[in-house]
Parts: sequence; structure tokens; C-alpha cells
Amino acid sequence: MIGGTNPYKQKSTKSPFLESASSNFFLSFPILYTILCYLIYLCLFQSQYISNASFNASLSNSNAVYVSKEEKTKEKSRMERRINNFPLSIRNENDHEEIQHPGNPNLSMTVPKFWVPPITLPYAGERLMTRDEALSIGSTVLKDDGVEYETVFVMIASYRDYQCPETVRSIFERAKHPERVRVGVVDQMDEASGELPCGAPVGGCRGGENEQNVLCKYRNQIDTYEMEDELAVGPCFARHVGNRMYRGEYYAMQVDAHVTFVQDWDVDVIGQIKATKNEMAVLTTYLSDVQGSLDVNGYSTRKTRPIMCNTQYEGNQQGIFLRHNSQPEARSIVKGSPQMEPYWAAGFSFSRGHFVVNVPYDQYLPMIFLGEEMSIGLRGFTYGYDMYANEKSICFHSYAIGENARKRNKVKHFWEHSNMYKGVGKKAMNRVLGVVKMNPEVPESAWDHTDLDKYGVGKVRELQKFYKTFGIDVVNKHAATNLCEFVQNEMHGLFSEHLRDDGMGVNYDNISFELKEK
Repeated sequence: MIGGTNPYKQKSTKSPFLESASSNFFLSFPILYTILCYLIYLCLFQSQYISNASFNASLSNSNAVYVSKEEKTKEKSRMERRINNFPLSIRNENDHEEIQHPGNPNLSMTVPKFWVPPITLPYAGERLMTRDEALSIGSTVLKDDGVEYETVFVMIASYRDYQCPETVRSIFERAKHPERVRVGVVDQMDEASGELPCGAPVGGCRGGENEQNVLCKYRNQIDTYEMEDELAVGPCFARHVGNRMYRGEYYAMQVDAHVTFVQDWDVDVIGQIKATKNEMAVLTTYLSDVQGSLDVNGYSTRKTRPIMCNTQYEGNQQGIFLRHNSQPEARSIVKGSPQMEPYWAAGFSFSRGHFVVNVPYDQYLPMIFLGEEMSIGLRGFTYGYDMYANEKSICFHSYAIGENARKRNKVKHFWEHSNMYKGVGKKAMNRVLGVVKMNPEVPESAWDHTDLDKYGVGKVRELQKFYKTFGIDVVNKHAATNLCEFVQNEMHGLFSEHLRDDGMGVNYDNISFELKEK
């Protein structure tokens, strides 16, 4: 301080008070000690109160009526593990992995490593996870209001899709709590033709008006893995890379690159999955068309939703396989909860994060477009997961119909480069069907068995149990035509009774039902 005295500098001369306090220290010690103990007590009590208040607030969001002291202790420990430096980003990682391109053995690609859970899960689905094992997975973010929010990872695989940036924008703009959302995009694009990257606006994010752009505001929560379009070999491999971008979020969602979300979608869908009271629930469906589905404020105007049940066998040059057709859409007969269904859909999937840890996309399925849904769905079934149709739609799909037909029909598809990967699709289809035992006529030696500990079936449930329960004949290639009638009207009521007491999935050992064609 120039021309004056520093008021914070310690003076050398003692004040009369300090001298008095010093000389009488031992005489006043009992009083000081009592005051000190009281202050410490207040601090500890207040700290404990705040901690318990935060903990109890998180429990109030669950469906539990009574929580034991032991469970509270476990949950508190889990909460401490979950709070991390969200969002974790692959951009901050130097330890990537080199893998062989699935369509060309002479090419190698650098990809993110799979996220490693904090505890070891059952190897290759050899048994059902315990509830504690399942609850060990899932990060949270603590907001300024002192509330802890469960995080959401959204994975998008995009192939030269002009709507991808709008999908990402919709995710953040319409989330009630965008701070808890992280998006991973596998962006397969042709920069030479002037295509724009999915995760950034025109002009980038360096100052100016663009700083207020949603893609800039939340850029630390957007990871993009860019791939030249010529390296693209279908959605399976792109989504495999997308699964590698998951970093321990509480929930994992998968959507297409041309999807529009409803207002407050995050609160809505989390509420729906919690309403199942099933830790192994996966909400999944073919999405309804966006046209006529949203009001001016971004809320859904639809009272119906699709449910997955309509399948049939068909064949092409790759083989004969079971594929999903258009799905029936109606009001749900189940109120207050999503409704059980047998099948999984790639266009929309929302689950706990451990689903993508246990059942990641197979790395070795190049040039497969029809077949991925059976692979993930059946593998998920054998790990103990249960599929549900949303009670309400939380996002909508832009199909190439109506007013969107002209623009959507101009979007390129990965098979424009199929001449570079001749023959690999047939081999991949043999693997898809072989893993889930849908081609018993093909010798096991005829398909690739690489890494089946990662991409094979689990042992919690048998594949034959699924086929018998839902009327699928893998020998004669026939699917019961009355499955939708059963799913829409009876399945939920019959099967939900067998949900385990700890919420760890439906116990199919107690289900004797087998669908018979009428």
C-alpha cells in the first residue's frame, strides 16, 4: 500500500485485550474449552444434517416405502462413488485402442477403449448381477441447487445425415436438466462434399453469437468420433464405436440421427423407467413419426405409442432371418407404467447404463442392417433384461414420408460403398444368427466365434426359453402370427407378477407360458 499503513499487517505491539487474554489464559481455560467443544458439536451436527438431508432427498425419488439402515449405508456409499467429474470425455483420454476394421483386415482404426466398471461384473453373463453390482454403475451430477441428478448418455450413429445437428440441439434444448446429459456421436461423413460435422455449428464456437448456440454452450458434453464415409460398414459397427464412448453414466439411450425430443424428455423418461420398478428394464420401440406429434411448445400431442411385437421371417442374399415390421400403435392398456414387450428396437432404447456394458454392439458385424435388433434383443434377454414399450413417447422420428419425404430421400446410405466390402455381409449374418442360435442348419464351424465372451449370449436365461415363450420356430423359420394379440393384451399382466422382489428382472424360471398359434 503506497502512502499509508497496511491494515492487514500484524502489529508488533500487543493490544491491552491480547495482553489480558494471554495473562489469564489458564484461568479461563475451562470456559474456552467448553465453548470450543460446543462449536465443534454444532459444526458436526450441521454437516451430518446436510449430508443426511441430501441423502434422504435422493431416496425420496425412489419407489421404496421403507429403506433399512443397511440399505441406506450402501446407498450412501454408492452415492459417494457416483459423484465424479461429469462429464467424462474421450477427448481427455490418451489411451485409445487399435482395432482391425471389420470390413477390411488390412485397415486398422483407433477407437476409444471400453469403459471399465468400478467393480467386476459377472463374466460373460454367467449369472445374474446382484442388485448391489447393478447399482454400482451410474454417475450423478450435483447441481448448484444442491440436488443430485442421475446422468444420461445419448448415443447417436449418423451417416451423412443433415438432421444430426438438429437432433443434438433438440436433446439439450428440450431437456429439463441439460447439465446431466452427455452425447456421443459417431459421425460418418464426407467432408469433401461440404457436409458439416454433427457436434458443432457453422463457424465454430470461438466467440460472437455462436457462443450462445446450444452446440457451443454444451460443447463439453458432446463427444464426436468422426469417420470417413468410405469406412462406414453399417449401423452395427458405428454403434459399436458409440458404445465405446459410454463413460459410466447412470442411464444410456440410443437414438437415430433424425429425432426430435419433447419438452422435459429427461424427467419424463426417467420417471417412466422407474415406474417399472425393474432394474433390468429397457424402454425400446420404433418411434412414431414427428409430423403432427408436437405442439408449438414442444409437448407431445399423441395419446398412442408403438409396441414391439410384429415380426416375420424374410430372406435376402445374406440369408434368412427374423426382422421387425411396422409395429402396432395404440393407447397403452397399462396405466402408470411402461408395458412389457418381447423385442428390442435400435431406433430408440433407454436403459440403465449397465445394459451397454453387458450387451455392447458386436464389433464383427460389417454390412449388417437387418439383424442387429435380434442380436441385441436376444443377447439382452439371456443376460436377464426385460423390454418395455414407453407409456408415452419422449421423442419422434423423421421418416421419409409426407412433407419430409423429399429431403429425407436425398440422404445417402452406407451401402453406397458396398462394392468395397463384397462378401463380408454374408459372413457377418452367419455370425449374427449363429450367436443367437437362429440358424441351426449352418454348422458352427461356418461362422466366426471371435470374442464371444464380449459379444455372445449370457447364461441367466436360455435362448430356447425365448423362442418357446413367444412362438418362434427357428428350424422351420416361422413366427407365430398372433404374438401381437398376446403382447398387447396379456403379456404384461402375466409376466410382471414374476418380477423378482429385489427388482432384478423377471424370473422366467417361473413362467410356463408358451405361445401357440391359433
